[in-house]
Amino acid sequence: MYAPPPQKKLEVFASIPQRFHISGRKSNWIDVQLHGADTPAFLEGPAFDAHGNLWVVDIPWGRLFKIDRQGEISCELEYDGEPNGLAFHADGRAFIADNKNGLMVFDPARGTVEPFLDRALVQRFKGPNDLVFAGNGDLYFTDQGQTGHHDPTGRLYRLAADGRLDCLLNNVPSPNGLVLNLAEDTVYLAVTRANAIWRVPLVKKHGTVTKVGTYIQMSGGGGPDGMALGAHGGVAVCHVGLGAVWIFDEVGQPVLRLDAPASRMTTNCAYGGSDLRRLYVTAGREILVAEADMAGAPTWAQRSASPAVGK
Repeated sequence: MYAPPPQKKLEVFASIPQRFHISGRKSNWIDVQLHGADTPAFLEGPAFDAHGNLWVVDIPWGRLFKIDRQGEISCELEYDGEPNGLAFHADGRAFIADNKNGLMVFDPARGTVEPFLDRALVQRFKGPNDLVFAGNGDLYFTDQGQTGHHDPTGRLYRLAADGRLDCLLNNVPSPNGLVLNLAEDTVYLAVTRANAIWRVPLVKKHGTVTKVGTYIQMSGGGGPDGMALGAHGGVAVCHVGLGAVWIFDEVGQPVLRLDAPASRMTTNCAYGGSDLRRLYVTAGREILVAEADMAGAPTWAQRSASPAVGK
């Protein structure tokens, strides 16, 4: 008989202060995605830098926030864009998957943001959503736009460290969050409108993929959104619309469910803390946190940090 996984509650780590709330301003993203609802901030793309600071993006208002270990929030950037995903390069720069502008790059030291890649050949992207670095500097990112079962043309790209751009998949009904497995020979891809996680094996010798299949089939809510990789090869998956984060083991079995205290918009997550056992989750204008039973795997930026970082 199937036994459901144990449950824990997420708690609020930080919330966007009133002084940063935006109202009375028009946003096409809010009109389409949130049906025009009042949205002082909508957070996504949590990522830790090499100094242990947590960064998140604010999609409709084009902002990047930095949160220190005590939960203090500062706005480090505001620009004309719709940032959705964030990943730190080993050199300290932050790469942004921007729904409006393509790939952008932010330099925290200078406080500047610049276009990095806005099209494949001469064709503009549908709307980049999330991204992840491999240890060799290759960048994998999703191009979601408004795709779904009605239009299964979302894409998964790899931008090699040498600048070559490969379209690995072009038939995805809403590609969203993604992580590489520990061996970096497989992409786990959140396919939101199919309510599933796809397993995408990489054939690096030929620069392509093979035998793509469903790794985890989910149900309810709006579907899987952002993900984070566990130290033993499992994945943490934010289930947007359900208000939960599922922790799966290395073979795709659910071992823990983390429930948000109120919001159903659990959109993305990242492991942090000195032992990477704290899972931080974006949910509307809040960042939630819980102690995870299994530690996370360090990102490229976290691996590049000194041993003292995060302690």
